[in-house]
Amino acid sequence: MPAVSRIKIALPLLLVIASLLMLWALWYRPSDDGQLSAALAAAGMEPPVANAGELATPSDSQQTQTSFKTVSKDRPTQAPKDVVLNSLDELIALFDSLGYNQAGWQAGNREVPRLTFEAVSERWQQTSSQIPVQLKKMVFFRLMAPLILVANEQILLERQAIAQAELDAPELLALARKYRLLTDDSGSLTEEQRQQLLARVDIMPPSLVLAQAAEESGWATSRFTVEGNAFFGQWDFSGKGMTPKAQRKELGNYGLARFDTPLASVQGYLFNLNTNAAYQSLRGLRAQLRAANKPITGLVLAGTLDKYSERGQAYIDGIREMIRYNRLEQVDEAYLSDRAPLHLISGEEARE
Repeated sequence: MPAVSRIKIALPLLLVIASLLMLWALWYRPSDDGQLSAALAAAGMEPPVANAGELATPSDSQQTQTSFKTVSKDRPTQAPKDVVLNSLDELIALFDSLGYNQAGWQAGNREVPRLTFEAVSERWQQTSSQIPVQLKKMVFFRLMAPLILVANEQILLERQAIAQAELDAPELLALARKYRLLTDDSGSLTEEQRQQLLARVDIMPPSLVLAQAAEESGWATSRFTVEGNAFFGQWDFSGKGMTPKAQRKELGNYGLARFDTPLASVQGYLFNLNTNAAYQSLRGLRAQLRAANKPITGLVLAGTLDKYSERGQAYIDGIREMIRYNRLEQVDEAYLSDRAPLHLISGEEARE
């Protein structure tokens, strides 16, 4: 075949091949979703998963818990449905109907329903000493765990906003001010400041929060818990706090912070640990664990709480013993259900 003829045949073939390559490149070009995934991965996160069940973390996993990295896109958005309960037996029956009980837990089910409640009643304070210890603990942990997971979910959504936003986006700047990274009206963050903000805006392991709530509130029987939903013994120097009977005058005019709801108390506690300079070591260790894709556990982070109590190391040892004895590390594998939220109301509250 003459050379000229071969060239005439080859040119159309080359054009066809070039066109196919261009189509392939356009078809497989990374989308904005891919860029978003990369941004979230850099922040130690993942895009939203399909449903709550995919948040389950295997008990033997040596990676950061799935529910610590992302949230379900199928999570409910409707207002909670009120459920009136007239007795402890009715509360236990509700737990059973939701599969939120010891049998389910022992079978490996770590799904937690979205439960909230308005306050701790005086009746609980007065009668809890008559309830078997294991039952009292079970009720306390099963009522508090949903609040912790809801508060953590809200923080994870803030982390997603931080990872995705432009550096001058109003929502990013608002979060930087909320978490006290910015104290002025700066018009933009730097990428380094974004990473500093992500180190502050992060979850706490439920095991740690449960142990501290039990310790600081006396299993929700303390005067401050009943009067002001104070589960974590946070101080308030605004003059609006609840005054201790044995106030230490050398510390100034302080009281115990009061909150509108138990959920608000959990949110206030998380904000305190995420912003107070006393807990910088906790935030640093948590960021290291996340960057290394290691489990974030209450037993590990408890070691940074030497400034939470004047008891220092003895306090840390007590919190760790609380976690171990009650096997709370299993709750670090828990995740929120996609089922509709429920707001629990005591019969006494409903009648008022």
